[in-house]
Amino acid sequence: MTVRTRIAPSPTGDPHVGTAYIALFNMAFARKHGGTFVLRIEDTDQVRSTPESEVAILDSMKWLGLNWEEGPDIGGEHGPYRQSERRDIYAKYIQQLLDDGHAFKCFATSEELDEMRIQQKANGETPRYDGRGLLLSDVEIQQKVDAGEPYVVRMKVPEEGVCSFDDMLRGTIEIEWSQIDMQVLMKADGMPTYHLANVVDDHLMAISHVIRGEEWINSAPKHQLLYKYFGWEMPVLCHMPLLRNPDKSKLSKRKNPTSISYYDRMGFLPEAVVNYLARMGWSMPDEREKFTLDEMIAEFDISRVSLGGPVFDVEKLTWLNGLWIREELSIDALAERFTTWAVNKEYLGQVLPLIQKRINVLSDAAPLVSFFLEGMPTLTEESFEYKKLEIEQTRKILQFALWRLEAQREWNLENIQKDLFSLSESLEIKMRDFMIPIFVAVSGKQSAPSIMDAMEILGPDMTRARLRAGLATLGAPSKKELKRLEKEFKLFQ
Repeated sequence: MTVRTRIAPSPTGDPHVGTAYIALFNMAFARKHGGTFVLRIEDTDQVRSTPESEVAILDSMKWLGLNWEEGPDIGGEHGPYRQSERRDIYAKYIQQLLDDGHAFKCFATSEELDEMRIQQKANGETPRYDGRGLLLSDVEIQQKVDAGEPYVVRMKVPEEGVCSFDDMLRGTIEIEWSQIDMQVLMKADGMPTYHLANVVDDHLMAISHVIRGEEWINSAPKHQLLYKYFGWEMPVLCHMPLLRNPDKSKLSKRKNPTSISYYDRMGFLPEAVVNYLARMGWSMPDEREKFTLDEMIAEFDISRVSLGGPVFDVEKLTWLNGLWIREELSIDALAERFTTWAVNKEYLGQVLPLIQKRINVLSDAAPLVSFFLEGMPTLTEESFEYKKLEIEQTRKILQFALWRLEAQREWNLENIQKDLFSLSESLEIKMRDFMIPIFVAVSGKQSAPSIMDAMEILGPDMTRARLRAGLATLGAPSKKELKRLEKEFKLFQ
């Protein structure tokens, strides 16, 4: 068997360390077996997908050294490698499923489906599609189509019995069909959902092994059924354990920085980050902590993956990064890395225009630009004290700004200004006063060179991380307070 693995990120946000973790194991498995590693962009969500996010994903993977042999940027014989460019391909297979009686058109509105789920919950039932679309006759379906009624295409699923499939790490897994919903395969806009596109692409791209996170285990029956409907052989499945926060909860940006770009901006070495991700549930035969990517590939055996939830601990990563700096870099190499990271011409070219009018001698620049070169500013509650704002107002400003900026898909000065001016107006707080907590959280000071310009330069990952750190300094809102704030925030949307 020719080994072909893939990583298929969705360009809908910041490049996630979980994506890098799965990419690393896919690449290591392929390289160990002399195979091919493919990168595919799953951008079927046309509302949330952005070109900027795709670029960030590709850049972050390259920064880590997780390079692919086929992908949207370099092509390959199985392209195109963006799902948005494969729409006609999916349409063909959707029609095949409809013609063969394995799928059906569903005209139920979102309101009808919401009402269905509410009733099911009231009856103590597990909310799932009730199959109402299957009750329509061919004549009724054609009448609705002719009338221009929107519809989705759903797959047919057995009502009884058990689905059984094998997993490289977990052995045989069994899931009752009664727990599997009649999945939407094509949305009303004509784009496929992940499930249909995933199966079609993996088959047409000759993917031999699907190594993905364990959150996809419950989707495996749907995928197995689609392979059966098409008469194709399903790839070998391997579901990796999820990364966890130190408290064992699923890794999330609320409790841990999760963006790869954040670790780049913080000054972590890519070799150390890859080394640490490799240690997430896997170990070298000699159990050593520090090793290179090439050393990992040479010794790679996926059966050594432990199913216990690996804990992503930033403190442990920082310790390991320190080892790499001290043990692997000469002074000349360290100087080169530092220059590339912080004092390169491109970065300084963005920062210096913000301070040029405020300096008389070059040494004046140091305190003005220090927050561009540090990680998290050192803050205390006293840092946020400001006579015109109560502590609750300060916390609300930081929380609302964070929520608004987390939803930002195109990170630029215009959009940052629009978001913050809008919030200031909605909260009825003068812009000068509204910005004080933002200044403190982002720069560590109540005044700094053009803070919105600085936020654009620092980027979304570092800016959001600093806002979260500022909130944590003040004491993040309680669950009760958070619910109240969410209700108020929704009024501003």
